[in-house]
Amino acid sequence: MTTLAFCLEEASAKAMLQGVLPRLLPNDIAVHYIVFEGKQDMHKQLVKRLRFWQKPDTRFVVMRDQDSGDCRIVRQELLELCREAGREDALVRVACRELESFYLGDLQAVESGLAIKGLARQQGNRKFRDPDALVNASEELGKLTGKRYQKLGGSRRIGPHLNLDDGMNTSRSFKALIEGVRRVSKETYSDAETLA
Repeated sequence: MTTLAFCLEEASAKAMLQGVLPRLLPNDIAVHYIVFEGKQDMHKQLVKRLRFWQKPDTRFVVMRDQDSGDCRIVRQELLELCREAGREDALVRVACRELESFYLGDLQAVESGLAIKGLARQQGNRKFRDPDALVNASEELGKLTGKRYQKLGGSRRIGPHLNLDDGMNTSRSFKALIEGVRRVSKETYSDAETLA
């Protein structure tokens, strides 16, 4: 069985992915999560974790928030760490600016996950048409939900409702993540069939 290992900055990303991946991946691809204690810990430990990974037939997906950094520089730094670890084939994705941008790109998922009526109709508002441009997505989501959104619990509740159809989420970085994971899972699946 092939494995996709997700290297994540924080537990809320894992909680979100646990709601998304069962709907995205074939059943015969195993999923493993490597959760770091923030971006500094990720940058410090990533090379070691990738280099000494013992499970064969594993592809890696590395994801972290952009925060206040430059998206291209953050991605380049992560790609360089993957190369240093000998994992040039790792998929690197950056949530622009933070994980909550994914949720603001799909207010129907937030409405369903947090059971708050009327949020979805705000999707047409200017700031939610391009949530990746918001500097303070987590604050915006807190205000929008009357502080009912909490990072870990909210991610756990919203993740299963995120729409995976292309074009349905207004967050470009979410779409890039979904497209990348689909592509890597197909490549992984094809590689496994070739070896069988």
